[in-house]
Amino acid sequence: MGVSDLDLGAHRAHLKSWLRKHFHGDMHYMAQNVDKRFYPEQLVPNTVRVLSFRMNYLADDVVLRERLTTPNQAYISRYALGRDYHKMMRKRLTQLAKRIEQSVGPFGYRAFVDSAPVLEKAMAEKAGLGWIGKHTLLLDRQAGSWFFLGELFTNLPLAVDNASTAHCGSCTACIDICPTQAIVGPYQLDARRCISYLTIEQRGAIPLSLREAIGNRVFGCDDCQIICPWNKFAKPTGEKDFSPRHLLDQATLLDLFEWDRETFLKNTEGSAIRRTGYDGWLRNLAVGLGNAPYDRCIVESLTRKRPAASGLVKEHIDWAIQQQNMKQQKQH
Repeated sequence: MGVSDLDLGAHRAHLKSWLRKHFHGDMHYMAQNVDKRFYPEQLVPNTVRVLSFRMNYLADDVVLRERLTTPNQAYISRYALGRDYHKMMRKRLTQLAKRIEQSVGPFGYRAFVDSAPVLEKAMAEKAGLGWIGKHTLLLDRQAGSWFFLGELFTNLPLAVDNASTAHCGSCTACIDICPTQAIVGPYQLDARRCISYLTIEQRGAIPLSLREAIGNRVFGCDDCQIICPWNKFAKPTGEKDFSPRHLLDQATLLDLFEWDRETFLKNTEGSAIRRTGYDGWLRNLAVGLGNAPYDRCIVESLTRKRPAASGLVKEHIDWAIQQQNMKQQKQH
């Protein structure tokens, strides 16, 4: 953890420029409550300090690169394989605040974990937990980037920590590896091209021009983290809640596409995957199946699922069947 004051003025120009370029896509909430992002005391009155926290989530039993190079396997972003971190981490932060209260007496606080207009990466950087890398994620020399962030806003006038300094140097590995070229320049992410945005936040059709580049990534993307040299120092978590559930780290695209709505809801209970919804889940998997090598079983599964699918899903199923047929033709 680290402590920072509330001066976030250095990040104002960057955020406003990002919004002007519409890099936030359909995430309209990013353009709302901008002043509250820069003035935490407007979000929680009487706040004078922010306590920022890191919590590692990397599991040492998951081989990430191998899944990306096995096109019939489903790739799910590492953070989403286990239990949803939002409620769990916020509960931990609240428990910590109550323990602090036992020592210092009643004080004002509020816990946040990606749950309000909070500039969490800027605050964590000021608190010395890492620097914002060229891929726009927080990086630390001893911990890499495989961690979640959370905050406690407080009225306790604590001593502040020194801000982190940047150590990306001339490295552009994250920019070069991005499958959809979403990192349009150092520290500049166009969410509209980002696979995490396309497979999670976007509710409509995935643009045709980006579908092939998505490959087998059906929920999020970790390429820029996997390639980052600093992540060789990342430490595996000891938190069992972050271990993969329902064999999601071993499932094929076909395995997951066969889930009906009831199975999806059951297997994603308490999971971040719920955010995409069942139709979004099928949409993403259809794209992955279209990108997979030709397999008669894939075409049969897509065809079988099509009649009961929504219009959104049907459009992606039709594209996937077309891709599969083209690959079959090339084999002959």
